[in-house]
Amino acid sequence: MDADPQANASSGLGINIRETGLSIYECLVNGDDAAKAVIPTEIDRMEIIPSHIDLVGAEIEMLNMAERERILKKILQPLKGQYDYILIDCSPSLGLITVNALTAADSVLIPVQCEYFALEGISKLLNTIKIIKSKLNPELEIEGFLLTMYDARLRLANQIYEEVKRPFQDLVFNTVIQRNVKLSEASSYGKPVLLYDAESKGALNHMQLAKEIITKNN
Repeated sequence: MDADPQANASSGLGINIRETGLSIYECLVNGDDAAKAVIPTEIDRMEIIPSHIDLVGAEIEMLNMAERERILKKILQPLKGQYDYILIDCSPSLGLITVNALTAADSVLIPVQCEYFALEGISKLLNTIKIIKSKLNPELEIEGFLLTMYDARLRLANQIYEEVKRPFQDLVFNTVIQRNVKLSEASSYGKPVLLYDAESKGALNHMQLAKEIITKNN
């Protein structure tokens, strides 16, 4: 589910967001059936509910709705039994749609760019998660911290890895997503990196991450 108004997850899977019928926007704001918004992708058994630029204004339209923080949870409930995993791609901002995603989720995967300022955002996100757990979703857990844009040649990248690893220990994934030009190229071609170049570092990193998550969840 692409819950980011930029719709990068949608376009990165080859979805033309201008030509889709229903999107996550209509489901959130109009109450349309999420099952009708699901569309297939090039990858077998992988489907997506796309985003749309209209999602930018959805938070304002949702302000006066009843139980506005739980709208996405209600949308997803009928779909949960149909999939092994439902991934919700969120925007970096901690607005109402991200709150909806955290309220609907079983766990949250936290990507951390290997840059100094990324560390400052972690404490804000953890505080938000703490509030969500206490008021909206007591079952919410941290799936793990994922280091991205990692370059082993840079001392800063290794320092940030250690800074995250020290307090969070086993919550930090062993897998890191390395800087890899193929990841950017795949997005520009509207293809998942597995279909664009399955032997690239970016593809191999993501496959390793998938294995780690599946193993962790038995």
